[in-house]
Amino acid sequence: MRSGIPDLSGRPLSLRAWLATPLLFASAVLGLVALLGVLIDADWQATLSSALCGAAAAVTALIDVRPESWPNRRRLWLRIAYPTAIFGAGLLVGGLTIPTWVAIAIGLPALVTLVILCRQADVEEESELSRQS
Repeated sequence: MRSGIPDLSGRPLSLRAWLATPLLFASAVLGLVALLGVLIDADWQATLSSALCGAAAAVTALIDVRPESWPNRRRLWLRIAYPTAIFGAGLLVGGLTIPTWVAIAIGLPALVTLVILCRQADVEEESELSRQS
């Protein structure tokens, strides 16, 4: 809890990775929904909903951001304003239908990128724990 907001993940991300998190999360979910729709021959299309953007904003709000050189007020403002902006954008574009091939083409690489980010955070946490021991 460095910025006044509790960090539930335990792994702070770099600023660039943190800023990309809601976009990667929403893209990955859209890609998986589109792929599932293709696999089961469903009638639906992947839709960018306000609920999906809300979930992306919530995930972003729960992850700590790393720029420790910033003053606490600036980090606190960033950790509140950015997820709020993502949620607000979701309210504006809620219901936007994404073509299936676009959702798959963007979503699956986003999913791979999210997995890589999570694995890097695990490696960093393990190396930090070993240094502390």
